[in-house]
Amino acid sequence: MSAPTTPSSHRPTVTEHEARKVAEAARDQDWRKPSFAKELFLGRFRLDLIHPHPLPSGEAVRRGEEFLDRLRVFVETKIDAARIEREARIPDEVIAGLKELGALGMKIDPKYGGLGLTQVYYNKALALIGSASPAVGVLLSAHQSIGVPQPLKMFGTQEQKDAFLPRCARTDISAFLLTEPDVGSDPARLATTAVPDGDDYVLDGVKLWTTNGVVADLLVVMARVPAGEGHKGGITAFVVESSSPGVTVENRNAFMGLRGIENGVTRLHRVRVPAANRIGPEGAGLKIALTTLNTGRLSLPASCVAAGKWCLKVAREWSAAREQWGKPIARHEAVGAKISFIAATTFALEAVSDLAAQMADENRNDIRIEGALAKLYASEMGWLIADELVQIRGGRGFETAESLAARGERAVPAEQVLRDLRINRIFEGSTEIMHLLIAREAVDAHLSVAGDLIDPAKSLTDKARAGANAGVFYARWLPRLVAGPGQVPGSYGGFRHATDLSVHLRFVERHARKLARATFYGMSRWQGRMETKQVFLGRIVDIGAELFAMSAACVRAEMLRGQGDNGTEAYRLADAFCRQARIRVGELFDRLWTNTDGTDRKVAAGVMEGAYAWLERGIVDLSGEDPWIADTTPGASTAENVHRHAG
Repeated sequence: MSAPTTPSSHRPTVTEHEARKVAEAARDQDWRKPSFAKELFLGRFRLDLIHPHPLPSGEAVRRGEEFLDRLRVFVETKIDAARIEREARIPDEVIAGLKELGALGMKIDPKYGGLGLTQVYYNKALALIGSASPAVGVLLSAHQSIGVPQPLKMFGTQEQKDAFLPRCARTDISAFLLTEPDVGSDPARLATTAVPDGDDYVLDGVKLWTTNGVVADLLVVMARVPAGEGHKGGITAFVVESSSPGVTVENRNAFMGLRGIENGVTRLHRVRVPAANRIGPEGAGLKIALTTLNTGRLSLPASCVAAGKWCLKVAREWSAAREQWGKPIARHEAVGAKISFIAATTFALEAVSDLAAQMADENRNDIRIEGALAKLYASEMGWLIADELVQIRGGRGFETAESLAARGERAVPAEQVLRDLRINRIFEGSTEIMHLLIAREAVDAHLSVAGDLIDPAKSLTDKARAGANAGVFYARWLPRLVAGPGQVPGSYGGFRHATDLSVHLRFVERHARKLARATFYGMSRWQGRMETKQVFLGRIVDIGAELFAMSAACVRAEMLRGQGDNGTEAYRLADAFCRQARIRVGELFDRLWTNTDGTDRKVAAGVMEGAYAWLERGIVDLSGEDPWIADTTPGASTAENVHRHAG
């Protein structure tokens, strides 16, 4: 068993102000390249940044399609999804086959033994794999999107790339270790330490939810270096060999979905790591993590697109075969509306995913907001798509695939897809955290000119200077929010073909300006308290996400039309999606100012004070009496090491 579960006393005590300061310091402060989404939140609809739709090079297509062909054969013949779900483990022979195929190195440069796929084709590969087994998709995504390869590609030394990337491309699985039992989205409280000792660092701490950690050969570990002579200190990233003395995987965690993932609890006790394995300078760990996630998050929308495509196929085939009241259920309006939602939203999710991925490949734009929006939107809408499929399937949607097969029906794992997709709204940034992260970036222009006005720590001189700068900025900016192309009937005429999509682009342009006005009004109204209005900010971000998705859907439809690739049908799907999204946008705008936020705050406070504890009577609580959060006091592990070499 592990160390006793007593309250931790070693964890840093951090105030809210200090926590925000750490998070702010980790942000990339500069905008060196244009950003479509940032401009959108500022009320400027820069269609020129995404249209014509960017396209991969011919060589990228050739290499990507060749690998997809080989990968399809592998997933169709070697991956038994039912077995992985049943045994809650990916068989070693599957992992060995993926290594032989080169799938560990999809994004790694060929000079290090990788395949050198673009982000677009990496996403397509993950979608294909994820459709066969989401657990296998997660294994490969965690290894390449946030594991050792990506941070080394962006921040590693040449020596580190030479040492580790060839291993990651062919033989070694990697994992990313940031989260701790008492540390999630607030890294300022990180307790794992890395104490300098000669040419080494000595790491101590416990990491939770280490995806791939149970089978990983290499780890990216975030640990706090104490400041001292010759050491800046701060949260720092290290490459750690999982075979190092003192590394123990104490538990293989189990979840409601993704039952095959190798996710665990990893304890580090006096683990010696050479200084040469430090990624970047001391104190740069969080910046490295956030920058890695800018593109790393793009793999999650790909899995949601795959799920959407599968849900659409099942919904179409089942709704044609199932009859009620004399006709197929697809012909009943209540079911037809759900099918339309699944089809239109899947089209939009693919549009968002491919556009963001291609923008990442081109590297012409800053995509930190686009990547975050893609993750947020895909995880929320993907979940809704799966939920609608379960409803269309009725009782069969709630029944397991194994049970369906046992009584002679097609083994459709609808309930499993719903379970598997649920985690997407939590990991790599929960929906609530993504709202705050995107909102911070969306209001960056305002804070850069007027932030000192609402900062109580600033002097009167600073406030006066900020007031003057803000006056100049808003004198130019606000008048531009009054009128624009969205009010001119002939605007965006190039999108009038099988269906008129120009009306939707005009809607986006008008509502981008309306969104910017609402944000400005909120800042004027609440000033320094704006950051506490998290539900308001969440709605602002959700509006921006819908407008981004509408733009991507229209641009993709026009691209497909130009290529002669189902253009008429693509236009129809984009039109349906935009009409559905416009209703959601209207509702979100209404709820900015007409809502129950104040009442909800009071009720929540009353719940926490025990005012409604009487409402909890009449039940049996099966959760037990153990601590809510496990102890993470540093020390030697007393648990069995459940780490295993896979493949």
